[in-house]
Amino acid sequence: MSFIPDITTLIQFAIATVILAITPGPDMTLFVSRTLSQGRATGFASMAGALCGTLIHTTLVVVGISALIVASPMAFFALKIFGAGYLVFLAWQAIAKGSAFSPEKKTGPKISLLRSWAAGLGVNLLNPKIILFFMTFLPQFVSAHDPNAPGKLFFLGSMFIVLSIPVTVPMVLAAEKFSAAMKASPRVTRVVDYLFAGVFSAFALKILTAQAK
Repeated sequence: MSFIPDITTLIQFAIATVILAITPGPDMTLFVSRTLSQGRATGFASMAGALCGTLIHTTLVVVGISALIVASPMAFFALKIFGAGYLVFLAWQAIAKGSAFSPEKKTGPKISLLRSWAAGLGVNLLNPKIILFFMTFLPQFVSAHDPNAPGKLFFLGSMFIVLSIPVTVPMVLAAEKFSAAMKASPRVTRVVDYLFAGVFSAFALKILTAQAK
């Protein structure tokens, strides 16, 4: 199966994905907030919407990057260099500003599962940082000279979604305890921030040093 990357790439990508999934952000805040205020079903509906948004982002990015590889390998190389810089910026931001996690337990009218799903989809699709992240993150794991690059990109994008599920599902199942633990232990969040910064700085350094040889 030529569309499956080598084992080293898969391990590196899996580590980065898990760390990204446990890093608090708008999606996680939405899942936990909806679960606290409306129940687990609503939280899972929001999570499903966000995952659908991620799939759409992945498809659009893969199509765009694949076209870029065919049109100009040099332009794809430039994207990777830009991506390395963006990953360094994200690493710095994680350390300097920390993670964003502020779930609220608001009581109010019951929200339908469809509306919760749409909210998750909207938070994901309308966040420009997500598509920018995917455009700069995925290319780090393929070569412009790899004829199977499009298939590998889509495989990795799908793998990102699959690996995110076992990380986010427990957060919804134990939303109240998870939220309380995060608020009571800011050091844990900072550890995640430093993990995020370390891993993505390493990927940035890897692509920069590889291209410099």
